[in-house]
Amino acid sequence: MQSLPINTIPDLDNSAFKRVLESIEQTNDSFLLTGKAGTGKSTLLRHFCKTSLKKKVVLAPTGIAAINVGGQTVHSFFGFPFRPLVQGDEEIRKYPEYSEKYKIIRSMDTLIIDEISMLRADLIDAIDHSLRINGGNAALPFGGKQVVFIGDLFQLEPVVSNTDVEYMMFNQYYKSPYFFSANIFKELKLHCLELKKVYRQSDKNFISLLNKVRLNQADWDHIEELNARHNPAFSFSQSSYAITLCTRNQVASNINDVQLEKITTPEYAFQGVITDNYNIKNLPTDHILILKTGAQVMFIKNSITGKWVNGTIGHIHSLAPDKIEVKLTNGNIEEVTREEWENKTYVWERNSRTISSKILGTFKQFPLKLAWAITIHKSQGMTFDEVVIDTAGGAFAHGQMYVALSRCRTLEGITLTNKITPRDIIVDERVVNFAHDQFIEIE
Repeated sequence: MQSLPINTIPDLDNSAFKRVLESIEQTNDSFLLTGKAGTGKSTLLRHFCKTSLKKKVVLAPTGIAAINVGGQTVHSFFGFPFRPLVQGDEEIRKYPEYSEKYKIIRSMDTLIIDEISMLRADLIDAIDHSLRINGGNAALPFGGKQVVFIGDLFQLEPVVSNTDVEYMMFNQYYKSPYFFSANIFKELKLHCLELKKVYRQSDKNFISLLNKVRLNQADWDHIEELNARHNPAFSFSQSSYAITLCTRNQVASNINDVQLEKITTPEYAFQGVITDNYNIKNLPTDHILILKTGAQVMFIKNSITGKWVNGTIGHIHSLAPDKIEVKLTNGNIEEVTREEWENKTYVWERNSRTISSKILGTFKQFPLKLAWAITIHKSQGMTFDEVVIDTAGGAFAHGQMYVALSRCRTLEGITLTNKITPRDIIVDERVVNFAHDQFIEIE
């Protein structure tokens, strides 16, 4: 794979950012766009989708991720079953040439897949096969279509069950479950673009410390530097806006429930509205949102005015049956209105012979959720000023500790309820080896 080092974040006035966009826009080459946490991968994706003249389809591994990027899941777009797929699998469908899906695939210039680290190798090969048999060039990888993979392999890992079939597949047929182990990459030239400048943090020592954790290079001195932030007696009374990052959903839910119960102000229930086809599993917040004045909340959608972003922490200032005011960390009190999330599918426009998106259903609710605690996994992509990391029972997944630590802007903003041990820093060596061989500068 060819490496094209990129040393800046996506900035419209930056020549390197423009070079990334031009590389994708002006060629038919396929790319892996990667980078550490906070380097602007999502910003680049949004800008490309907004400005590119190419006929493109944007997909993601999960329903919530797909809604966030305004696209579909890989499984829904290709019609794949939720099980391992092998070469020639009968459920990798060949659509009739008159069908809408066939026309979409045939006319598509670029396929973009976000959060690629979560997609397994067998799905990559299935995508390749589907594109070849549905209007693409059968002799070329991915049917000759440009494919852009986006994500950080050091943050999220593919989900693999403990079934005998999956164990055999990812121990015998593939070298690993990661997307880069797909057989198609034996014949596809994939250009690797790495965004290197971190904007979430500004302290060089903290950035270096995070990178040591990311690459599994943290020694005892690094771990002790992190453990200087250990405070087992932490309570929310010590901080106005701290959020706890947990390894498990139930722990986060319990913390939020307990803290909400402590507040004696009246409780308000805000009913979300689902219209048409919107899977309740993909709701970004509670269908019935229970809040009290004084509750700590998080915004889950960017403000069009720039007053808050996804992950901004605040406190409920006042509540009315159809009105919420939130006090932000800067002291400003902002009125919050209901927002809408859309479940979309791609359709073929016969008259204009283009690909467009169609809204299948919507969910309308205040863009808030309780935020005394959240799982590390769900904090992906968010930035906080004060973070409490609760790894009771230990971290258990590849990249989990790195994701938790890198959510915070500063080392001083981190509190550890449990000391970090070397066993908590779990990094899959297959990812390290791939990164070393292909694109990432191992320091």
